[in-house]
Amino acid sequence: MNPRDIARTIDHTNLKPDATAAQIEKLCAEAREYGFASVCVNPCRIALAAKLLEGSGVTPCCVVGFPLGAIPSESKAAETAVAVRNGAREVDMVINIGAAKDGDWALVERDIAAVKAACGDAAKLKVIIECCLLTDEEKVEACRAAVRAKADFVKTSTGFSRGGATVGDVALMRRTVGPDVGVKAAGGIHNRAEAEAMLEAGANRLGASSGIAIVTG
Repeated sequence: MNPRDIARTIDHTNLKPDATAAQIEKLCAEAREYGFASVCVNPCRIALAAKLLEGSGVTPCCVVGFPLGAIPSESKAAETAVAVRNGAREVDMVINIGAAKDGDWALVERDIAAVKAACGDAAKLKVIIECCLLTDEEKVEACRAAVRAKADFVKTSTGFSRGGATVGDVALMRRTVGPDVGVKAAGGIHNRAEAEAMLEAGANRLGASSGIAIVTG
C-alpha cells in the first residue's frame, strides 16, 4: 500500500494530559509535512491546532467526553459546541458505555444524537464505542445506535482503556455499518503492517500517535 495513501487516512494524535503547546505545534507541523487527514487533540488545544492548520488541508479534530464517556449528554453537547466554535471540524465522542452495558440503547442513541446536533453542519462526528469493554453483540448494537443518530464514523477505542483496535473488531464494525459510514481504528497501531491490516479489514481512518513511523516504515 502506498505510504502517501496511508497518510491520508491518519488522524495524527496527541491526547496526553501533559501535552504542551510546543508539542501541539510540532504535531501540526508534522501533519502538514506528511499529509495526514487530521490532527486530533484535547479540547483545550483545539483552538491552537485549528489556527496552525489553516489552509493546510489537514482537518482540526477534537475529542469530547473523553476518555470515559461518563458525563451527561448535555455536557457532551456543550463541550462539542465550544470545540466547534474553537475550530474543530471533526469531533470524536465517547459513548455512554455504562448505558451500553445496561442495554439502554435508546439512551446511547440520544447521547450520540445530542452531540451530532451540536456538531451541526460544521463538524463530522466519530463515535467511540470502546470495543474492549463491550461484547460483540454490544459492539453491533452500539454501531447501530450511531448509524441511527447519523454519525459519520464509528471508532474502536480511546486508547486509554484496557485495549485498542483489533482487526476482528474493525471487520465487525464495517459489516454492521455498511459502506456509507466510516470506520476508524484507534489504539495500538504502531507500524505500517498493523495499519494496512486495519485498512484491509474495513477501516478508512486510523487514529495513531505513531503516524510518522507508520508512513516511513
